[in-house]
Amino acid sequence: MYLYNTLSRKKEPFIPATPGQAGMYACGITAYDYCHIGHARSAVVFDVLARYLGHLGLKVTFVRNFTDIDDKIIAAAQREGASCGELSERFIKAFHEDMDRLNVRKADVEPRATGYITEMADICETLIKKGHAYPTRSGDVYFRVRSFPDYGKLSGRNLDELRAGARIMPGEEKEDPLDFALWKSSKPGEPSWESPWGPGRPGWHIECSAMSGRHLPLPLDIHGGGQDLIFPHHENEIAQTEAATGKRFARFWVHNGFVQIDSEKMSKSKNNFKTIRDILRHFQPETLRFFLLARHYRSPVDFTSEAMDEAEKNLKRIYETLNLLRHALAAPKPKSGELPKDLEAAFAKCVQGFDAALDDDLNTAAALGQVNNLMHLTNRVLDDGGLRKNAGVRDLLRRIYEQRLVWGEITGLLLMPPDEFLAELRELRAKRRGVNPEEVEALVRQRALARKNKDFAASDDLRGKLSELGVELRDLADGTSWDIRTD
Repeated sequence: MYLYNTLSRKKEPFIPATPGQAGMYACGITAYDYCHIGHARSAVVFDVLARYLGHLGLKVTFVRNFTDIDDKIIAAAQREGASCGELSERFIKAFHEDMDRLNVRKADVEPRATGYITEMADICETLIKKGHAYPTRSGDVYFRVRSFPDYGKLSGRNLDELRAGARIMPGEEKEDPLDFALWKSSKPGEPSWESPWGPGRPGWHIECSAMSGRHLPLPLDIHGGGQDLIFPHHENEIAQTEAATGKRFARFWVHNGFVQIDSEKMSKSKNNFKTIRDILRHFQPETLRFFLLARHYRSPVDFTSEAMDEAEKNLKRIYETLNLLRHALAAPKPKSGELPKDLEAAFAKCVQGFDAALDDDLNTAAALGQVNNLMHLTNRVLDDGGLRKNAGVRDLLRRIYEQRLVWGEITGLLLMPPDEFLAELRELRAKRRGVNPEEVEALVRQRALARKNKDFAASDDLRGKLSELGVELRDLADGTSWDIRTD
């Protein structure tokens, strides 16, 4: 497998430091608000990466942290009259609820920053002893950026250019404007912990160095997060960790692309801030996951209603084919017939293409393209009465249905029973259009009775009423199915 390494700016073969094992750390949320679609993208990307590494036979240890002490948490807690612990606990719980809906597995280890204060203080003391950090009179501890010659190697930033735009703010005791806080002295009313420099709390960057180093050996095989974390967060993590330990921090740096809303940066001030919960009021969780995986993880994603509608249509087509496949497999099996070689080759090409796509820098977009190719092959077989009577073809259909589950374990998609997915989607679409699904079901039953009684005038009248509601009907041998038009 090849992964794009932000550090080297190229794809490299991923070979774990310890054969058969892989350690991955991804930066988690700061727990002060509900998760937005940017959080969803990062969580889904690294969930799939962990799943695929496991599929390749590696024993994966995935660590994703929670920041539960931070300036934003303190400010939000003060606004609400709650403690930081109460606030962060509420939003960590909400995070897990959102991730469960998106079928994002829990990480193997989910450390919280406040559980690692001792480790953070120890790193600070080590850096001070080595001359890479210094305490101030007020009890802050800063990292000396210029003491680390490799600073900027991840982001490509130049120290002199950074220095030109940097300023020391009034009241700060930095030696250099580029220096960043490792430890902050506490203000009245803020949470604090005792330290050699007085009561205080950790800076943001030091948290990840402490938590990752506690649970994974250095160098980490993979350190991940969103592109917005490359600078300064990940750059600072590298500097403080490598300066303290003398070891390389991470071998691969993997970053997912940004998410925009209607071609604009997401912002509460622009009133385009999309939480996961906002989106899931209108779309199924699997549709959001499909939308996020239908783009390469390093590419920017533009969230629009039209793009979500298109993802929903694509996913619906796949599940409709799987539902037809399920019915076909329930019919009596033919007794003879060999599988045509061209069908076997087409199936093998899809399977190999899926793996090749993920081996090429986790290209989920191309992998989902192979899912669509396999569904086209399935429809071709199902539409051919002669092929359906072939025992070898029947075995192929069974293998296709089983392959969908293998792919589902990797992507986190296509795991619902097809009829349940389609029924859930139908009801959601009805509600979006302001249609009562129970009313539709009643009219469909009335029409079925009219048809049974050969009252075709009544049947046509009921079809018209359903059409006015935006309902499409499909008469099948075993009954009538319905759906909502998307026009």
